[in-house]
Amino acid sequence: MNKAELVAEIAKNTGLTKVNSDRATEAFLNAVAATLKKGDEVRLVGFGTFSVAKRAATEGRNPRTGAKIKIPASKQPKFKAGKALKDALN
Repeated sequence: MNKAELVAEIAKNTGLTKVNSDRATEAFLNAVAATLKKGDEVRLVGFGTFSVAKRAATEGRNPRTGAKIKIPASKQPKFKAGKALKDALN
């Protein structure tokens, strides 16, 4: 499912227009991104938790030349599914 299909599904299930469903979807995505950017997590009970995982700086190798390269530290978004979502899949 892509974003357009998600917006259409939300519109169908809520009775909102597709324009309003798109706005609501964008608002949700922006709120999650802003919260993660601050370093906080978003917990949606039963659905799951969005959080930020910190990756330490490491040293890697260029596969073509074998030269050592430095891979900088970074932050990665992470999602852990909740129990209700896991149970819905079974």
